[in-house]
Amino acid sequence: MADKKIRPAKKVKRDSSWQDRLFGAVVIILSIFVFVVIAYPLWFIIIASISNSNLVNLGKVTIWPKDILFYGYQQIAEDARIWTGYANTILYVVAGTILNMAVTMPAAYALSRRDFKARNKVMFYFVFTMFFSGGLVPLYMTVSSLGLISTKTILIIFVAVNTYNLIIARTFIETSIPEDLYEAAVLDGCSHFNYFVKVVLPLSKAVISVLILYYAVFHWNDFFNALLFNSNSKNAPLQIILREILLLNQAFSSGVGSVQGGYAQGAADQVKYAVIIVSTLPILCVYPFIQKYFEKGVMIGAVKG
Repeated sequence: MADKKIRPAKKVKRDSSWQDRLFGAVVIILSIFVFVVIAYPLWFIIIASISNSNLVNLGKVTIWPKDILFYGYQQIAEDARIWTGYANTILYVVAGTILNMAVTMPAAYALSRRDFKARNKVMFYFVFTMFFSGGLVPLYMTVSSLGLISTKTILIIFVAVNTYNLIIARTFIETSIPEDLYEAAVLDGCSHFNYFVKVVLPLSKAVISVLILYYAVFHWNDFFNALLFNSNSKNAPLQIILREILLLNQAFSSGVGSVQGGYAQGAADQVKYAVIIVSTLPILCVYPFIQKYFEKGVMIGAVKG
């Protein structure tokens, strides 16, 4: 009897029900709606910064710019202080972020070690600072007694470690890096320092990228500390310079006569929109390069444990 060829079973194509199609359609519609709600305000700021402000105030600028003018950007670019502010901010972001990471990651590794007997007590002191502080006046007096008022140093070293970021890094190291790696490294004669540098850091790229973004955004947007601890215009960061430009234009618009008041107010509004773009664009340009690490680092570091 001849062997019959066994034919593979045909794949049965399952028709999706109307409930599945309805659910998919609702998800797509909601996704488009959320995207528009998030993206449109940013797009409106961009087109308003290069449009005639009178048309913007009348509601005639909605999707595309009209009567394109670059007055706001021109006012910002012509101010020599803007380049000093950019240089200072870049210095604060780079040096401050490096210092933050140099403190946060070793501290997170030490607090993640179960054989560190005092780690719970040390962690309590860190967490305590999240809920209680000495107050603004004692803080200013402390900084003043150290001779750091109106210096670049205070804007770099202030908030050397953020407790929330420290908790994220500690949880990531504790839950994502197996203890077996440390035991194998110890058998090979590896010290804590070598293990931290050669094993922990390479395996922590996700959370490191997230923390770098957090710290960099903090230093970039640091306005209050610069306003509080600095009175030297040469050390002013970008946010302080943009604030001064914005207030100057607003004062000009409110101080002119009734004939020119509308034009001056429109010019001040255009400067306001341009200030928003200039202050946020660099961070928006950097974010896409570390976006792939962002969600993973936050979820692993903040949810587990």
